[in-house]
Amino acid sequence: MTYIILIAGKGTRLHPLTLTTPKTLYKLDKNTTVLQRMVAMIRKHDSEARIVLVTGFMHETIEKKISNVIFVNNPFYEITNSIASLWFARQYMDDNNVTIINGDVVMEEELIQKELCRIVDKPTIMLDSSIKTEGDYNVQVNNGKVLVMSKDLEDYFGEYAGVTKLDKKSGKELHDEICKMVENGMYDQWYENALVQMIFNKDFNLNYIDIRDYSWVEVDHVNDLLLAKKIHIG
Repeated sequence: MTYIILIAGKGTRLHPLTLTTPKTLYKLDKNTTVLQRMVAMIRKHDSEARIVLVTGFMHETIEKKISNVIFVNNPFYEITNSIASLWFARQYMDDNNVTIINGDVVMEEELIQKELCRIVDKPTIMLDSSIKTEGDYNVQVNNGKVLVMSKDLEDYFGEYAGVTKLDKKSGKELHDEICKMVENGMYDQWYENALVQMIFNKDFNLNYIDIRDYSWVEVDHVNDLLLAKKIHIG
């Protein structure tokens, strides 16, 4: 399976900690960063993994810390969003199975083994239905399908967990949608907004996995760093 990990951003919500260090290089212990841990866990549980890292902010520093991966650089990271980063990696969306991961996500190993590295036969996102308030990017569902995802939802089923899994057909559909959006100047959007456009305009069926029983965190704030360390230690 191909794993596209998006790590181009500056992590401004963690300033001043991330002024001179990408948040994916935050150390969970003296030898392991957030990014190193995710790459190592994927390799452990998927021996045939093809890992693509889409960099931007301080890309040269990141490239020195990780080996045996494919690097793609988004040189316009300061004025674009994740849809542009995924657009730069669009040639790697041709696999039978592609998993797109926000690079600041830390998950317990069992979740990585059982869900992140699992092959799916239909487009699927991860969400956590235990989070009903103060979610960052949230998901409403209906009849077992994703209805909408947005930062502006006040009533929602759960928080999006920063992972999208695609089969070959849906990978091609998302590829085409992000290309259309970028070509139309919508390079400042989250790539997940392309999925929402597909749901609204093309009756795209997007499924979900509820990971409420697992430990995970998307590292956006200082308290998230502490939880990430706890998950790493186990």
